[in-house]
Amino acid sequence: MTVRSNSIPKIFRKGSKSGVSGRCYGCQGTGMKITTRQIGLGMIQQMQHPDTITGDIVFVLQLKEHPKFKRKFDDLYVEHTLNLTEALCGFQFALTHLDGRQLLIKSNPGEIIKPGQSKAINDEGMPHHQRPFMRGRLYIHFNVEFPDSGIISPEQCQTLETVLPPRASKHLTDMELDDCEETTLHDVNIEDEMRRKKQQQQFQEAYDDEDDEPSMPRVQCAQQ
Repeated sequence: MTVRSNSIPKIFRKGSKSGVSGRCYGCQGTGMKITTRQIGLGMIQQMQHPDTITGDIVFVLQLKEHPKFKRKFDDLYVEHTLNLTEALCGFQFALTHLDGRQLLIKSNPGEIIKPGQSKAINDEGMPHHQRPFMRGRLYIHFNVEFPDSGIISPEQCQTLETVLPPRASKHLTDMELDDCEETTLHDVNIEDEMRRKKQQQQFQEAYDDEDDEPSMPRVQCAQQ
């Protein structure tokens, strides 16, 4: 809370030894002193004295980050992770709102949620400015967690293929396979890879800078 008071008169003392006007140490000649204090509501009433010229009280609000919800203007954003079964076969869960209410979130029958897909709930965001009875939207961003490798057996894969859409890639013939070079896919963390590439680039640039520096002539010992 910032308390501003303009009751300090402007003071300019002239005639100093240096010839420069001196200023009040409290307000620096502006006539206003700004201080920051934590005060209670009862102290605000005590400050309103009829014989005292009071200044303005300015409240500075700071938005505290929430561990789950993110605010953008009048809308709220939240992330939720589904497993593959929930994304394909349906889901329902309870979401605790900021005011403690439990919102039932569920998918429509036959609806499939894709990774990175978002859904919106009307009137569950923050109140509009100067229109507290109108609220923004609540956006839910869905992440889909896939099972680890090796959990699904080859027999189960064949069963899944009977209910899932057919594969997009065409079946290669033996002649086409003979013309292809076989490769191996490796697991990789793209963030670690980019960090490693950046370190290598910085090291290479530093090494190149050392090579570009002009070499100093060698000093030979004088022969006796």
